[in-house]
Amino acid sequence: MNPANKVHTNSQYNALRQKAEKKRQAFLNEPVPKIHIGMATCGIAAGALDTKAAFEDALARHSVNARIHTVGCIGHCYAEPYVIIDHPDSGFPPIFYHEVTPGKAGMLTNLFLKEGDPRFEHVLGATVQNEMIPWIMDFPRFNLEKRVVMEKCGRIDPEDIDEYIAEDGYSTLADILQRSPEEIIKEIKDSGLRGRGGAGFSTGRKWELCANTSQNDKLLICNADEGDPGAYMDRTILESNPHQVLEGMIICAYAVGADKAIVYVRAEYPLAVKIITQAIQQAKELGLLGHHILGSSFDLDIDVFQGSGAFVCGEETALIRSIEGFRGMARHRPPYPVERGLWGKPTVINNVKTLATVVPVLSNGSAWYREIGTENSPGTAIFSVVGNVVHPGLVEIPMGVTLRTLIFDICGGIPGKKKFKAVQIGGPSGGCLPEELLDTPIDFDSLTETGAMMGSGGMVVMDEDTCTVDISRYFLDFTQKESCGKCTFCRIGTFHLLSILERITKGEGRDGDIEQLKQLSEDIKNGSLCGLGKTAPNPVLTSLRYFIDDYEAHIKEKRCPAMMCRPLIAYYIDLDKCARGCDACVGCCPVEAVFNTSNRKKGIDQILCVKCGECLVACPPEYDAVIKVSPPELAPILERPPEPVKKA
Repeated sequence: MNPANKVHTNSQYNALRQKAEKKRQAFLNEPVPKIHIGMATCGIAAGALDTKAAFEDALARHSVNARIHTVGCIGHCYAEPYVIIDHPDSGFPPIFYHEVTPGKAGMLTNLFLKEGDPRFEHVLGATVQNEMIPWIMDFPRFNLEKRVVMEKCGRIDPEDIDEYIAEDGYSTLADILQRSPEEIIKEIKDSGLRGRGGAGFSTGRKWELCANTSQNDKLLICNADEGDPGAYMDRTILESNPHQVLEGMIICAYAVGADKAIVYVRAEYPLAVKIITQAIQQAKELGLLGHHILGSSFDLDIDVFQGSGAFVCGEETALIRSIEGFRGMARHRPPYPVERGLWGKPTVINNVKTLATVVPVLSNGSAWYREIGTENSPGTAIFSVVGNVVHPGLVEIPMGVTLRTLIFDICGGIPGKKKFKAVQIGGPSGGCLPEELLDTPIDFDSLTETGAMMGSGGMVVMDEDTCTVDISRYFLDFTQKESCGKCTFCRIGTFHLLSILERITKGEGRDGDIEQLKQLSEDIKNGSLCGLGKTAPNPVLTSLRYFIDDYEAHIKEKRCPAMMCRPLIAYYIDLDKCARGCDACVGCCPVEAVFNTSNRKKGIDQILCVKCGECLVACPPEYDAVIKVSPPELAPILERPPEPVKKA
């Protein structure tokens, strides 16, 4: 770029920055309370729309002058709907309130915003050394996190580009446009950034391969086809900070020489689709996309393509077929997409998290990024932690942090005084790891050594009441249904694998099933074409490796140690504990399996019982008369009294 264009690029960006900064300062300096409400999908699902409406109504009723500011997700999904109130006259820092219902919204408006009482009993968290922690960023768990990609999530309005620009947004792009593509690729290579979509391939190397192809017409695809059960990292980033993803895409396109880009996002993410589409339009209006970006000679157009929800389309060659209008099915490689991809053109495909990481890497330098994480896995990892954990949600940690630290220190451990049993990491294609591996560092190589994988960042925590055989069956059922059907090993192999697991969970396991599961799993891994088939047996192999006792109990003893598999459990009522006249279990039984014995105590008809467990939940704790057993033969058989003869 010649010096005149450099000056022009800087002046265009500086004008945008000054306008955005002026707008932000006007908002911050306004001497009224600010009410920040998380409005990502998790917040809306928990009732954030009703909370926002309640604040608007209460502010009008109480004649309180305040500003409602909608933001994205801060990661504490268990606390939704969350509200941060910054009251300039209160003498307190911004206060974080959790589970703010419409009733709480009205109460906070009246008692805090109007009367000045902050109502600390509704603040998230507790006390540390008898000092209240009202502001969430002061929580001890944030000392264990490292916000790089998620730094702005929950702080800015994702639908207002000026808020992103005021936080140095697009400043990296303005700088990059004054450097050569070769410099940028080298910086990304030196940083050691590896793809966050699951494979962990070198991002800089991928860019270099595409840039070095002789064909000039190149493409970029942002892969937001997030299909793992329990995973929502990409969706949250798109909903909370879309412009960081766009800025990373523009930089990538500039580095590899692409002039066309696509955000491939599943249609089941309507809010993410809406926000990223709106963000693209805003960037175009400000000259950050389209022709002559920021006055440079670089052009780029970005479109949004909505996928139909096929899990296999997360695999890059199947994703390409989907965009081209065909059924999403993987193809043989090579050639790789960087050589021959979408419409036969060289194509770079990067995950949402990877592209969002590009901006802080180039802004702070590769050396800075290398200081985070481990030598072979630099940087941070974002996980959606769900299941049997006290504080489920999104967590961003430096690579190398152990599973134990993540689950117990950051996410609060196992609720209900239950014991930890396993963690499924890497989604349905990942592995099921036991307690003895909780000190495993979280990085690409360490997790692979255990038989699991990093994956895209889904993590399911399980307590002692979890059956690993049934969990393996659940994940196999998912991957088998999501198979595109192209490979015989994946299509038929996973079907037979699932059939064996279903038999075992029904108490119909046979000698030799364990050996057959192992052999089938290895055959599927070796014979499948794409990553879906190659990793589909991972839950089975890891659960066989670490929880073989569960399988042997199901097969040899016809019992489920976790008492989770319905065909292998039964419920009965302890007559010594049952109270006469208490009909709690009778009223909740959906099939009328509970009956009165001769002394008016209750029994359960084992033939009618569907093993739903409602009687166990309904029985008053002071009686604790309903008992769950495995195998079913342990349940006493009570003779049901004959039905009374009905008079004509």
